Amino acid sequence: GGTAAAPAEVRLYRRRWAVLLLFSSYSLCNAFQWIQYGSINNVFVRFYGVSAFAIDWLSMSYMLTYIPLLFPVAWLLDKRGLRFIALAGSALNAVGAWVKLGSMKPHLFPVTVLGQVICALAQVFILGMPSRIASVWFGSHEVSTACSVAVFGNQLGIAIGFLVPPVLIPNVEDVEKLAYHISIMFFMTAGVASALFILVILVFKEKPPNPPSRAQASIQSRPAAEYSYVQSILRLLRNANFLLLMVTYGLNVGCFYALSTLLNRMVIHHYPGEEVNAGRIGLTIILSGIVGALLSGIWLDRTKTYKQTTLVVYIMSLVGMIVYTFTLSLGHLWVVFVTAGTLGFFMTGYLPLGFEFAAELTYPESEGTSSGLLNVSAQIFGIAFTIVQGQIMGHFGTKAGNLFLCSFLFLGTVMTAFIKADLRRQQANLENEQTVIQSGKRPEGPGSRSALTSCS
Repeated sequence: GGTAAAPAEVRLYRRRWAVLLLFSSYSLCNAFQWIQYGSINNVFVRFYGVSAFAIDWLSMSYMLTYIPLLFPVAWLLDKRGLRFIALAGSALNAVGAWVKLGSMKPHLFPVTVLGQVICALAQVFILGMPSRIASVWFGSHEVSTACSVAVFGNQLGIAIGFLVPPVLIPNVEDVEKLAYHISIMFFMTAGVASALFILVILVFKEKPPNPPSRAQASIQSRPAAEYSYVQSILRLLRNANFLLLMVTYGLNVGCFYALSTLLNRMVIHHYPGEEVNAGRIGLTIILSGIVGALLSGIWLDRTKTYKQTTLVVYIMSLVGMIVYTFTLSLGHLWVVFVTAGTLGFFMTGYLPLGFEFAAELTYPESEGTSSGLLNVSAQIFGIAFTIVQGQIMGHFGTKAGNLFLCSFLFLGTVMTAFIKADLRRQQANLENEQTVIQSGKRPEGPGSRSALTSCS
């Protein structure tokens, strides 16, 4: 009684990389299943005998499912922890993949819808995890890079989803041959998803024995009675800077979702018969975005310039979208590859920036809750933008549809400029390090000196 508890030792463990790469892998598999229909929209339209809008809804089901389930899953993340959420997400991802194998006849479209909805449920257990895994397992000098790698898996899955389906499933007339090619893709996906679920059971741990940073040690030492999930959400919704970020994140990522879902239709409209190249353009968008995401994560770890970096990347996303809009119809596919790649570098590179900026603005609130609110915003705008842009394209052409997205990216850029850089997590790390130094002890854990230097 009356004596302060000794500060927890800060340590980093090599297992953190296994946990991170495993999460990235099953996130990749889930993202692949999101876009595998949209990347060859015209082929599935003919196979199942449904409208293009019905195939679009297979992608939008991911967005629609996320919105009502965010809060229950975020609550589970806080109450049951990372391992439970990882097991649930990877299990649902595998189950959905196997259900799709029961839809190999043109009249079984409802079965493929069921499989996709189950995969969409899995996504709810995946999207909010990157910043939480980074904070729980990684030191303050590498947390932004870790978050970027976690997001990297999801984006790589979308890239493979653009590349592989057009190659595995040629646009042949024979329905039986088409069913055979589709079944190959579904079998491969189900096998990979099942293997990853088994690995999650064997490898994925709740948290390391010791916290990786002073900020995480402070959170873990907080008595459970002090934390209220409802109060946490209310505090987030009263945080003006976070609310601005939530809207601007939704506008940017919503544009990305609409662009990804409708890309096949855009390219085929201007370049008939180029299904494979449409997939390659989508691949280019994502691969360049992966590079942008990794570079932005490394840059944040070195500079901690969250506001400045977010604003610059947002402006360049707007510029990239404008250039893409006015070059899509020029008749030169190589130009589309270049402009789409430039757009992807900034627009996809923005994703981990939003997660990490939110974690800074809302510390010590749960990263799962803040990330979840960002993702809800993205899903709402993604559904709205996909439906409206699809209608605009149908009535006025692709250029009008893309200008619609440009207008909202401009709005998001202006709103981003008003966000104040209230970096609470960095301040907590700095204050805790200074407290330890003033008490006559060296900061524990690898990277402590570099963490202190970067915060300073």
